[in-house]
Order: sequence, then structure tokens, then C-alpha cells
Amino acid sequence: MDNTSIQHTRWNCTYHIVFIPKYRRKIMYGANKKDLVEIIPKLCEMKGISLIEGKVCKDHVHMYVAIPPKLCVSEVVAYLKGKSALMFFDRHPELRPKYADRHFWARGYYVATIGNVNEETIRQYIKEQEENDKLEDGMK
Repeated sequence: MDNTSIQHTRWNCTYHIVFIPKYRRKIMYGANKKDLVEIIPKLCEMKGISLIEGKVCKDHVHMYVAIPPKLCVSEVVAYLKGKSALMFFDRHPELRPKYADRHFWARGYYVATIGNVNEETIRQYIKEQEENDKLEDGMK
């Protein structure tokens, strides 16, 4: 990804972000996964974030994103987790009793900056996550 420009600033701020559902519940499959795959890119687009690569696995989400320097990473993650939870519960009201306090996501998250040196490594790692989930399901 080349440098992007906003007004008088050229930037290349890319991050690897991982977050999990509360109690690391393995609930993101089937219709739940499909809905989150639709919701997260829509929220990224609304906020001006480029979702370069992403995977929704059964118990975590991996994202490789470009966030403009005018936005704070922690605020972006809070926005994505908060709004996605609300949109998810709107689509799946039957899950609200399990999450009485409407906390779908766990409090923390993982973030790492990505330079051009390890960009391909991160992309490959994210792509392999779904395959690893399938392998784990086959072992049980």
C-alpha cells in the first residue's frame, strides 16, 4: 500500500488488530459469521478506514487496516466493537439474554503497527487463520 494523502499529509499507518468475543465464546460461525463479515467492513467504510485484509474466525477477529493519522487507534477499535455489537444484536435479538449487559466483545484487543517489511507475513498469517480453525474442528 503506497502512502495515502489527506490535505497536507502523506501517510501509511497500517495496523494488525485482533479482538475476541466476551469469554472467548466460539459463536462466530454460520449466520453470525456472515453478519459480522458484512457489518465490520461497512463500519470501516463509514469511518474512513481501509480494511486491507480481514477474517472472522469462530472465536476472534483479525484485521489488517489502514487508519488515517487523524484517528486514534483505540477510538477506532472502540467504535468498531461498540457499533458492531449493537448491529449484531439488532440482527440476532435471540442472543441478547446470553449477553444481558449487551457486551458482545471482550474489553481488550491486540494491535501492532505494520511496516512494509512484514506486510506480506501478516497478510499470509490472517489468511491462514480460517484454515487453522477448520483443522481444529476436524480434530475434535
